[in-house]
Amino acid sequence: MGLIALEGMQFYAYHGVYEEEQIIGNHFVVDVYIETLYDKAAMTDDLFNTINYELVYLICQAEMRKKYKLLEKLAVEIVNRLKQQFNNIHEVKVRITKKNPLPAARAAQAVIELEDDFLQKCPRCGRPFICYKDGSCWCHELRVHPKTRESIQQEFRGCLCRDCLSFYAG
Repeated sequence: MGLIALEGMQFYAYHGVYEEEQIIGNHFVVDVYIETLYDKAAMTDDLFNTINYELVYLICQAEMRKKYKLLEKLAVEIVNRLKQQFNNIHEVKVRITKKNPLPAARAAQAVIELEDDFLQKCPRCGRPFICYKDGSCWCHELRVHPKTRESIQQEFRGCLCRDCLSFYAG
C-alpha cells in the first residue's frame, strides 16, 4: 500500500454561503491524499497502473470552477469524481482550506477534511476488496438480478468481493 498525495493546489473560486462570496470569490487550497496499491505501476513503469495525479488536479480544478455554498459539499463532489475516475482507491482524504473566510472578522482560514475508507473484508470469503458504496462501484458492472442483490444484502449485511458476487451473477 502506498500514498499518492497532491498538496497545495491553489485556486481562486466562488464558494460560500454569502452572496458576496459567490461574486467576489476567495483563495482556496486543496490537498488530496489517496492510499492505493501501486506495486504494478512500480514494476511496469506504466502510468495507467496507478493514480495519475495530473487527473487528480484536473478533477479538483473542474469542481473548483463550480459554485458551492459549503466546502463540505465541494469535498464530497471531489471524492465522487475521483471514484468515477479511479477504481483502485483504498482510502482518500480531501482537505480544503478557505483563506480569510469571514469578511467582517479576523480569521486566517477555515479548513474542512473529508476522509473515506473503501477497503472492506468480504463477509462471505474474508478477502479484502474495494467497495465505493455507490453507483460508481465496480459491482454495478456485474449483472446480478435485483432480487438476488437484495437476498445477498440480507444474508451478508454488506457487499461481496468480485469473486463471490460473480458466483451469484451466474
